[in-house]
Amino acid sequence: MVIKTSRQVRRNVLFIMADDLRPTLGCYGDPIVKSPNIDQLASKSNVFLNAYAQQAVCGPSRTSLLTSRRPDTTRLYDFNSYWRVHAGNYTTLPQYFKSKGYTTMSVGKVFHPGIASNHSDDYPYSWSVPPYHPPSFKYENMKVCKGSDGKLHANLLCSVNVSETPLGTLPDMESTEEAIRLLKSTRDSGKNFFLAVGFHKPHIPFRIPQDFLTLYPLDKMSLPPDPYVPKGLPSVAYNPWTDIRKREDVQALNISFPYGPIPKDFQLQIQQHYYASVSYMDSQVGRLLNTLDYLGLAEDTVVVFTSDHGWSLGEHGEWAKYSNFDVATRIPLMFYVAGVTAVRPWPETFPYINVFGPTPHRFTRGRTVSNVNELLDIFPTVSVLAGLKPPLPCPDNSFDVELCTEGHDLAYTFNNDDNRKKSEAIAFSQYPRPADTPQENSDLPDLKDIRIMGYSLRSWDYRFTVWAGFDPAIFQANLSDVHGGELYLLEEDPGQDHNLYNTSEHSLLLCKLGQGQQPWAQTLKQHLLYLTAGNKSKGMA
Repeated sequence: MVIKTSRQVRRNVLFIMADDLRPTLGCYGDPIVKSPNIDQLASKSNVFLNAYAQQAVCGPSRTSLLTSRRPDTTRLYDFNSYWRVHAGNYTTLPQYFKSKGYTTMSVGKVFHPGIASNHSDDYPYSWSVPPYHPPSFKYENMKVCKGSDGKLHANLLCSVNVSETPLGTLPDMESTEEAIRLLKSTRDSGKNFFLAVGFHKPHIPFRIPQDFLTLYPLDKMSLPPDPYVPKGLPSVAYNPWTDIRKREDVQALNISFPYGPIPKDFQLQIQQHYYASVSYMDSQVGRLLNTLDYLGLAEDTVVVFTSDHGWSLGEHGEWAKYSNFDVATRIPLMFYVAGVTAVRPWPETFPYINVFGPTPHRFTRGRTVSNVNELLDIFPTVSVLAGLKPPLPCPDNSFDVELCTEGHDLAYTFNNDDNRKKSEAIAFSQYPRPADTPQENSDLPDLKDIRIMGYSLRSWDYRFTVWAGFDPAIFQANLSDVHGGELYLLEEDPGQDHNLYNTSEHSLLLCKLGQGQQPWAQTLKQHLLYLTAGNKSKGMA
């Protein structure tokens, strides 16, 4: 696929990542949210409507995205290992650009902090300069939320008067200021740059400026259409949202473990705060994009916007991430390339739009791609869009291969009007569990405690998940040791509420699929055989 540029003409990259953002955006059809700046970006971008994370939790997903390797290849399912030591010396997306002469910079949450990125955000391998972390983030989980009793608490719901907060600011505000400073400093350097900006919101706690709550009156919020645990859901598939339960305001509700439910009035407040957090993050994205435009860099920069995974807002009786459902794995993904996704007939490419403005702004999406894609695809795609060669596809066993991709180059879609459904397009996700039934560490088990791995396939037609025995000592799944399964036919069940899988008939499933006449049946059979062969679990013994 040839994007209209030569590889001698290289583009800068502005890589923007939100945290825990499902496609709760106007450009993805959400009728309530106010996200005018991201919607404006989408109107001038290629927008991928069905992109999925490979594991719905921060550390494993970010490592997978930035190395373009699946969690079974990074061997990171928790937060407690560094892939270069634990799995292989894999080249990362920013490291690849750095090796090609780019100045690579990181602001905010890009890699997951801690041991998962060697307590350094993978510096100096990935970055030309030490990564920036906003100083005010150290207060994020402290007792800084004013409760109804007038005291400070470590709450889930935490709208604040910014002037009264420690340091008088918030992490995403600081990250925006630093990213703007870096854009200004690199404009005249003569070198191409790769600037990654990771916003912390809408990740919990919802510590955001209190004004944003006024955008979402509680009487305008509503519960999801499927707020109850589906009857056919295997217990191993359920996540008991333990991180939310640890917050003081949630503890005060005395909610039963593991299924709850959360009182309806508090559910609506969670909805309100999540939406407000999205609008707050959108305002920071708007400031950043406006600066890119003001500095004259928008014409020479690829802009990528995405998230590490989604977040359940009460669907299936679940909250947070930690599952294989669409609400936890589906993410926004868009690429802006001047002259390719948009031709500039306007005075400004990215004028800042005040979300509190009197006139609501709604934009028509740019070109959309409906076929299923993965976060793994970002590495090869942005390489091509910037004018570099993409990494080669990984071999079946790639532990000793430093640079390769388990994703696909999506650049061919930018000049391709063929948007027909492709049954062979599949997104693979997975999630570990310590036991068959929900327990305190079900959401985020340590590697040594993992006993079951849920492998999930998402196509146009279905989502199929098999929960199989897993040996953490050798990183191996046993797909003949089935602990549960899920099968949802999406045309009639888009919310994934009616599980058609029968565990007792697992051994007959392939046979039945082979006899089925529906297109999805034959496709699922092929993908099951592929998964069972271990081709998606590279290097597993």
